[in-house]
Amino acid sequence: MLTPKHIDIKTSNGSYSIKTFDKQNMSQNLKALSVNIFASGPSIANLKFEDDLLSSPSILVNGSLTITAEHDFTNIVAYVISDERFIKHNAEILEHFYTGQPLYITKPVIEAIAVNLPHLIEKHQHSITIIYPVDRPIVSTDKVGFLNSLPLIKKIGNKKLSLADFKDHPDFVIDTSGYPKPIGVSLNIEQGFVEAGTVAFVAAQLAYTLGANQINLYGIDLINSNQPRFYEKQDNAAPCKLDKAITDRIVPSFDLLGRVYGEHGVNVKNHSPVSKDLFNNI
Repeated sequence: MLTPKHIDIKTSNGSYSIKTFDKQNMSQNLKALSVNIFASGPSIANLKFEDDLLSSPSILVNGSLTITAEHDFTNIVAYVISDERFIKHNAEILEHFYTGQPLYITKPVIEAIAVNLPHLIEKHQHSITIIYPVDRPIVSTDKVGFLNSLPLIKKIGNKKLSLADFKDHPDFVIDTSGYPKPIGVSLNIEQGFVEAGTVAFVAAQLAYTLGANQINLYGIDLINSNQPRFYEKQDNAAPCKLDKAITDRIVPSFDLLGRVYGEHGVNVKNHSPVSKDLFNNI
């Protein structure tokens, strides 16, 4: 199934054509570069943001965008949001801190932005790129016509596929053994990314696809996921489903990613002092 080159998004301010990920047309090229991914674990608050760190290619995810208020990042190559619930709980973060950085988001996320922050799409439409999970591909409506409005067609288009269906696909490595559900990793997110319960996993697949040869992970704390993220307070913390997913999904997925990318010459390193002992391959 071919991914459409763009999707049409309607807001209260108008209709906009937003591009989908096309590796050949990406302005961001991280070939042979070391990339830092900053997640939102509490350990970020203790990280020393020195000049070398701030000037290196950086990918921010979800609420880690707020660290730009305190630190002068000079090379933000991507800001990634994969779950629309982040917009519903934290729209004010984009309102106050998003300034046009390359924004990689899913279709449900941009639909949530269209409702909550329509002016952001109007102002920054050319900075936005749509990405998608491999098991929920973007369905083109160009050739479907009026059938797309029928409930059955919508149901088919929204159906979640199984990762096992991609076991033999050259752009994915899927492991169906030893876990409650299959896990995997993408070698090219133009064909979709694999989810693991945390947006940092999506960001790592983006970094790999864009050509990075070293991926550094900060703020992937996991163990203390019951604590507020560094930008939250206890009374306004958004729901977090990390705890039950850590051992069954997140840790084995990152270990698979570290092994697979390592076999392709890309080193992945977890810099969180909190979760470093959970992993074998990062």
